[in-house]
Amino acid sequence: MTLQILHAIGGLGLFLVGMHMLTEGLRGLAGPGLREGLRRSVSSPAKAAVAGALATAAVQSSSAMTVAAIGFVSAGIMTFQQALGIIFGANIGTTLTGWLVAIVGFKLDLGAALMPFVFLGALAQIFARGRWHDTGKAVAGFGILFLGITAMQDGMAFASDIVSPDHFPADSFLGRLQLVGIGVAITIVTQSSSAGVAVSLSALAAGVITFPQAAALVIGMDVGTTFSAVLATVGGSTASRRTGYAHMIYNVLTGIMAFALLWPLEWLYTARVDAGSPPDPQIALVAFHSFFNILGVLLVIGLTRQFAALVVRLVPQRADTVGGYLDENLLSDTAAAIDALSASTRALANATLTALSTLLEPHQRRAEGNGLRDLLAAREEAFLFAQRINIGNSASENALRLRSVIHALDHIERLAERCAQVEDARIVRAEPELQVLAGSLRHAIAIFLAPSGVGEDGEKRINAERHRISQHQDPYREQAIAAAGSSRQSLSDIVGRLDAVRWLHRVSYHAWRIAHHMRAMNPDAAAPATVDDRFTGGKTTVGGQETGSERKRVDGS
Repeated sequence: MTLQILHAIGGLGLFLVGMHMLTEGLRGLAGPGLREGLRRSVSSPAKAAVAGALATAAVQSSSAMTVAAIGFVSAGIMTFQQALGIIFGANIGTTLTGWLVAIVGFKLDLGAALMPFVFLGALAQIFARGRWHDTGKAVAGFGILFLGITAMQDGMAFASDIVSPDHFPADSFLGRLQLVGIGVAITIVTQSSSAGVAVSLSALAAGVITFPQAAALVIGMDVGTTFSAVLATVGGSTASRRTGYAHMIYNVLTGIMAFALLWPLEWLYTARVDAGSPPDPQIALVAFHSFFNILGVLLVIGLTRQFAALVVRLVPQRADTVGGYLDENLLSDTAAAIDALSASTRALANATLTALSTLLEPHQRRAEGNGLRDLLAAREEAFLFAQRINIGNSASENALRLRSVIHALDHIERLAERCAQVEDARIVRAEPELQVLAGSLRHAIAIFLAPSGVGEDGEKRINAERHRISQHQDPYREQAIAAAGSSRQSLSDIVGRLDAVRWLHRVSYHAWRIAHHMRAMNPDAAAPATVDDRFTGGKTTVGGQETGSERKRVDGS
């Protein structure tokens, strides 16, 4: 008996391992094209739901689609309301696993025929690179998954001799509610609703449970998958927590609806049996699973805006700029993590450029020291997050985007430190010639920070002002030194003027490089990013690599 139980448990373990490998392989094969398709599918909730269902079916993971949606929202690529369609559709796509298990696992009974595929897939995963590596992982995972199903079937077949439907809660309202709770618990333990459905199908095939009992278990498994998602988002970003709560609320409501359908479903099933044409129990179970998920999407899709508003009220925007974007849950998806990091960096860049612009105002009288300290602390948090992202191929698009983010964070730190040099800024404001140059730089920064200005034109304007300051730097220094020779100013005043023009040139350089890398992070368009009041005193929105010798020449380090 113990051996058979271990056999069934081992089969579940094989299923989970195979599911993980299959998902990872399919995600690698899908590549960035899948994310791009999702990103372009949000023109309407219905299209987003269809895209979410197809994408989830393609990679066999609703969690992967949820993380991608969180990354899109964090980066400002799509609104939370638009991402809801993807989340709704993911619930439909994940039911494909049940169909694969019911049709391939139980009807075809591939058994030992899959062993060569596991071997070939393992070889490809170990020795191959690129798409062949991902193909090998997917093939090996597919084989292991169905070997796990075979092992579970064998274990359940033995269990049928000692366990019967009578050992489960009675077929009543309370009994079915208890079965839903058992389904929730199974999913929380296995961390996979697909594994739970596979267990239910195995138990149903072995006669351990009846069809109504299996249907109640599947409802619980559909609800249970959301609790792990909510727990994972605790303390996470605003987008992550909203997604977790939206997923939970939607699945609970869908589960309530499905629970109400158990009685008419049982009547239809019994009527077919009495008529002498009983339905296939495994097919009927996965059909019910798909049916109530599709029905749930159809009922909620027209209320997406109201549903999103409800979740936004339950989970308001966090005040912390970086904390509102960065989330450890996104580290499992490199592209999603970089999306969120880019959004955080854009917010910090916006804040830093705004701080510089404010410092250069002609009538500025005080420095925002606390704001700069907060900004530097936030930049450090973003940089630590960047260090934890695994980019894999150093020549990939993700690697290039991450490189631009790190360059931007470097210049953000340098510019913030320059903004703390308030005496240099005071002299710039006091010197008429430097004040004119500073005013032109402020104007270029304002154009770049405008929602329509984040692009090549905005970057070019800041760079043009940097060139203009550079051209004025040597003549201004000569004038200052000449003034020392004629004793019109003290030596300390002359040194202050020399430091001030050098400071103005440095901050203009850092502003230009920030603008350049901001564009390189997302060449399509820069999404709006809200800036914390602690950094700028108000809310604003914003939408290459330099050589080491140039940095050393300009920055002096």
